[in-house]
Amino acid sequence: MKALPAAHSILRKAELGDRVADDLVTLDYDQRFLRRKVLHTETHTSFLVDLAETVSLDHGDCFRLSDNCLIGVVAAPEDLIEIRGDGLIRLAWHIGNRHTPCQIGADRLLIRQDEVMVDMLRRLGAQVTPLREPFRPEGGAYGMGRTHGHDHSHGHSSPDGKATTGAHSDDGHSHAHAHSHDTSDDRGGDPSKPPVPHR
Repeated sequence: MKALPAAHSILRKAELGDRVADDLVTLDYDQRFLRRKVLHTETHTSFLVDLAETVSLDHGDCFRLSDNCLIGVVAAPEDLIEIRGDGLIRLAWHIGNRHTPCQIGADRLLIRQDEVMVDMLRRLGAQVTPLREPFRPEGGAYGMGRTHGHDHSHGHSSPDGKATTGAHSDDGHSHAHAHSHDTSDDRGGDPSKPPVPHR
């Protein structure tokens, strides 16, 4: 059986210069976080991704095969929630406080489908609309490339600088936390505002 072509490295979009991808592979947000996997291009060519470490790929990045061919990454359309409304910074803070990947635009935010988040955002006054398009969220802090979703019980600082308490164990990648974020008192960091009641 013939061995599959292998990709042992990647080229970021900014590193491509004048080079153009020889083929394309379409991947959703989860699929763009990988180390070793067989993928299939738009021309039905299979290749093996075999990287030294797990990486997060963005739309426009490329896998470089051993024969120097480039396979460009296309972000696949996904079921998302569009968030609009006054105080997008405040809404983005609440999303980030729950370790939820978020795509930030000038006048909107995008997150993946999540009924719990939708309920919270509506109670915070956001306008939420389901849609389908590629998801290209902000990368994680410190160059890690990903913001991982958690089950939320550790401390965070709110927009007014006040901190909550709790313990946080960080293993450098995916963490399982037991956070308790009580949205019954979500005031957006402004204690002068009345609490948002449960429905």
